[in-house]
Amino acid sequence: MKAVHYKSLVAGIGLSLALTACGQGDGGSAGGDSGSGGGDASGPTVAYVPKLQGIPYFEAMNAGGEAACEELGCTWLYQGPVEADAAAQADIVRSFIQQGVDVLFVAPNDPDSMAPLLQEARDAGIAVGTTDTDAPNSVREVFVNQATAQGIGETLTDQIVEAMGGSGRYAIVSCGETAENLNSWIEVQREYTASEYPDVELTDVVYAGEDQAAATQIATDLLNADPTLTGLVGECTSAAPGVAQAVQDAGRVGQVSTVGLGTPMSMADYLEDGSSSASVLWDVQNLGYLTAWAGTQLAEGTAFEATNDVSSDLSGIEYDEATKTLLLGPPLVITSDNVGDFDY
Repeated sequence: MKAVHYKSLVAGIGLSLALTACGQGDGGSAGGDSGSGGGDASGPTVAYVPKLQGIPYFEAMNAGGEAACEELGCTWLYQGPVEADAAAQADIVRSFIQQGVDVLFVAPNDPDSMAPLLQEARDAGIAVGTTDTDAPNSVREVFVNQATAQGIGETLTDQIVEAMGGSGRYAIVSCGETAENLNSWIEVQREYTASEYPDVELTDVVYAGEDQAAATQIATDLLNADPTLTGLVGECTSAAPGVAQAVQDAGRVGQVSTVGLGTPMSMADYLEDGSSSASVLWDVQNLGYLTAWAGTQLAEGTAFEATNDVSSDLSGIEYDEATKTLLLGPPLVITSDNVGDFDY
């Protein structure tokens, strides 16, 4: 084990407050209390830069990270842009590098442009990782993966095909065109649909950014342009309710099926009225918890085991040494039957 040096114990509070003041407005960083995070200042400082903050998904991750640091004795800092903007995200990463945090996690909007910044952080003695979204061609020391691309892509496909009755034509409304995680899932969906479902056609993939209203409009345009569509998949947590809303607005519930990756509370009404059949996700708060725990391991120089017992809720977490990946677990299918079990 390497010697433990928590560089940010003195500077953390003042500089984290400075972070909350930067970049208001479109594409800038979000203000408020999020940048100050939570936890115990006696341990390492783990900073997390999501694709954007203010949406339920990443706020749930933040809650999980804060809870972990309260239990593990670390300080959790959380700051993201107000839009899924790679340049604004890079500015926040640079701020955390200047602050001298102990560990830096990023869910990169653009993995390729983030890679040099992760190298800069490593050069400054900061342990670096990715979570939710990977930058595989970077120096990141671990990727905290919510589920395998194969698992997510196949589950999304199975759910939309089941909802369509085993045959039909569907389109995908995704978010960022450069999002490595979304693109890897879509590639699985293309291949799996073609190989396993001969009576189903994936017709198109379109991009709405992290904007629910844009996803609704794009889905509406797809339905108007192709009346033969019988399914829509919302590939991210803003697109999932967006496509369901489009079907609801068009009065085509029961004619056009939708599934997607949506947080439970954002999807509850759509699942109840049938405009969405299922949401494929994972326990987002546990993903935040696992990220913070991984940060403490990196800060302390503790190697990950092949299986790791992280907490009472997170046991047997697998680690793949070849890809340096911690895997939260298999995807979770949320329906009208279990959506009430979640509070985010």
